[in-house]
Amino acid sequence: MSQSIKIDPFGFREYDARWIYEKDINEPGITNLGKGLGTQIKEHTKKENPRVIVGHDYRSYSENIKSALKKGLLSTGCFIEDVGLSLSPMVYFAQFNLDADAIAMVTASHNENGWTGVKMGIKKGLTHAPEEMKELKEITLNQNFTEGNGNEKQIKDFDKVYKEDLINKNKLKKKIKAVVACGNGTAGIFAPDILRGIGCEVIELDCDLDWNFPKYNPNPEDLEMLHAIVKSVKENNADIGFGFDGDGDRVGVIDNEGNEIFSDKIGLLIARNLSNSHKNSKFIVDVKSTGLYSTDKILNKNQCETLYWKTGHSHIKRKVHNEKALAGFEKSGHFFFNQPLGYGYDDGINSAIQVCHLLNNQDKKMSEIIKELPTTYQSPTMAPFCKDEEKYKVVEEMVREFKKIKDQKIKIDNQEIKDIITVNGVRFSFEDGSWGLIRASSNKPSLVVVTESPTSDERKLNIFKFIDKTLMKTGKIGEYDQKI
Repeated sequence: MSQSIKIDPFGFREYDARWIYEKDINEPGITNLGKGLGTQIKEHTKKENPRVIVGHDYRSYSENIKSALKKGLLSTGCFIEDVGLSLSPMVYFAQFNLDADAIAMVTASHNENGWTGVKMGIKKGLTHAPEEMKELKEITLNQNFTEGNGNEKQIKDFDKVYKEDLINKNKLKKKIKAVVACGNGTAGIFAPDILRGIGCEVIELDCDLDWNFPKYNPNPEDLEMLHAIVKSVKENNADIGFGFDGDGDRVGVIDNEGNEIFSDKIGLLIARNLSNSHKNSKFIVDVKSTGLYSTDKILNKNQCETLYWKTGHSHIKRKVHNEKALAGFEKSGHFFFNQPLGYGYDDGINSAIQVCHLLNNQDKKMSEIIKELPTTYQSPTMAPFCKDEEKYKVVEEMVREFKKIKDQKIKIDNQEIKDIITVNGVRFSFEDGSWGLIRASSNKPSLVVVTESPTSDERKLNIFKFIDKTLMKTGKIGEYDQKI
């Protein structure tokens, strides 16, 4: 008897698809997702047999899921080129290098074991945004599939092509000692080789592949992972520490003294470094990022402009593409480098390489470079539970509430709100440059809360307390994953 199709509609997120395997989706469900994606690719490319690059991350069930997905793609007439065990950026790179029509990467990135998902894209260097996800969801759930005769081939050793591309363009003059942590995720077979290749002395930390993730999730925002990197940086007297997520599109950075540098600050340092040789450039950052970009002396001197945009790798990537920006930086550690530095997609290893260039170009330690930025007191990304079906309504309520606070000149910690950005939730900022953010998480049943103050730690905390109090009044908020 054939298994019935299971596919939870909530798995279609804003810019990728994620489910808990077998609870929310089963193999026939994945095959239908492949049929939906194949149908969509054919409609967009107007080709009978579009070429689709397929790869998978290192989890116990990823290959089975990839097989089920390919079955669906083949049934619509797609010609599959399977690059095997991959990082998401390797699959993105393969689309350019092999000049293919689309990509499908089987990964749940840094999510806990049990999760699976697919990152997909048709236009080179871009992944599905909400419009494409909505279209894919409709095709898949309504089973409006086309049929065709597909075929597939294995592309052997493509990992070497990807590694060499990054190594050849990025040789360093200085020997940089780097701790490279991969949380036993897929980046373990890529990041150490590439960073060694450009000239780093690499200290490996949890780079052996182990899909049980025995120590912690491969997630550079995970405090356990960051603490392990800090310890190793100090023990080895390293210049820098890098932590890569499960599918290698994000990186976390620890300086030589063992301090975590939030990714938006790293982005600002890289932007400063790039602005000297690329004047009049545009940078895109997400609404969770530090307020320092808009006031930065070096960026202003080099006539560079920074736009705040929606959080989410797909949104920032697209905005970088549409605005022809030089680079984009997302607080969660997704960085995007456009030509001539990259192809516009997020690659955690390329991001780490850009940090190495920063050290290569200056005769200073990372801790000294970071001290050149004004101090700000920044909260981590906090995620209070909120049901998927309620989170967007709660955020709309918050947008109205904070607009009202601004209009009525109500003070928060003795300051009035000066400016509100609502491209993604609500980001409100004050005269002194402090700000708070409330938005809906795009891939979990939760909200996202961030605060920052250039004035004091106390002010950062007071803004958070005000946000928390305002959220609690809705009665729709549960436990936080972490709290300041």
